[in-house]
Amino acid sequence: MTDLLYSEEEEALRAAVRDLLTDHCAPADVIARGESDAPHDLALWKSLAEGMGLAGLLVPEEQGGQGASAREVAVVLEELGRAVAPVPYLTSAVVATEALLACEDEELLGRLASGRTIGALAVGLHAAPGAAVPTVRLENGTLHGELTGIADAAVADVLLVPADDGGLYAVTADAVTVTPQVSLDLTRPLATVRLADAPGRRIGAAEPAVRRALRAAAGLLASEQLGVADWALTETVRYLKERKQFNRPVGGFQALKHRLAQLWLEVVSLRAAARAAADALACGEDAEISAAVAQAYAAPVAVHAAEEALQLHGGIGMTWEHPIHLYLKRAKADSIAYGTAGAHREALAELVDLQAP
Repeated sequence: MTDLLYSEEEEALRAAVRDLLTDHCAPADVIARGESDAPHDLALWKSLAEGMGLAGLLVPEEQGGQGASAREVAVVLEELGRAVAPVPYLTSAVVATEALLACEDEELLGRLASGRTIGALAVGLHAAPGAAVPTVRLENGTLHGELTGIADAAVADVLLVPADDGGLYAVTADAVTVTPQVSLDLTRPLATVRLADAPGRRIGAAEPAVRRALRAAAGLLASEQLGVADWALTETVRYLKERKQFNRPVGGFQALKHRLAQLWLEVVSLRAAARAAADALACGEDAEISAAVAQAYAAPVAVHAAEEALQLHGGIGMTWEHPIHLYLKRAKADSIAYGTAGAHREALAELVDLQAP
């Protein structure tokens, strides 16, 4: 029987990551970075990736990684979601790494596992598993074209680019032009990548690598969304215990109790769905179904939790100085990342043969 509870090792990992983020990822610093030209916190990334070895959790030990599983990665993503940490963990340590695992490119895998190289799959953040993705042209041995909506491309050292010959090519960042795009989520910026006569090294077939990467991304994104929702619920409960109206805590009013109780039920259900997706990815059993279930449920819950937090914090929640807007923007952006909830419901219906008449 599948055990979705956290193991002692996973709880220890959670505590270590949370301690680091508490010390080095204060909300005020994240807000300030979002207003700057360099929203990514590369010092924090170095601590996570090199200091703690978290960039290589999915990479086998013989290839320079930690030899862990998606369950441990899910714990890390929960904590990163709780802090809306502006680091390229999901895009490099999960998406790009899964694509390289499919291609069995040991040289690049080792570099990404060490954390000293940041990778990004050059597929739009909105792309769902199994969907057709845009490609660039391969002409005379070089790559030409433009790809939009690429998350964390601004800090990537190497881009994994699908081409029209069916191959996936590793392209160094200095061979492309990266132009920032306007993004709702300032902690995970998007960019347009232009390739003009760019040299690339073919590392494998694009279709299976992209499919595997996006499936893992969708399944593990639910854990990040869980972190966002859990923070929103926890902080809202704490605030309503302190905030007073008519000489009594606001949280004591029955109408607000009902809203919080409903939100708690949604968050614990999301935890179950996210844990099931992570466990399925770790075991390799029913991974597509579990990922679709998790994403069909996660996006609405994370958005609802962030919206409730904003409303129940009252006037202070509407200010730029309070971090709630970071969580609402991350929840909204995540709701269309790697496929919308509706797209995953349609995929799930097809997977279990329950299509609409």
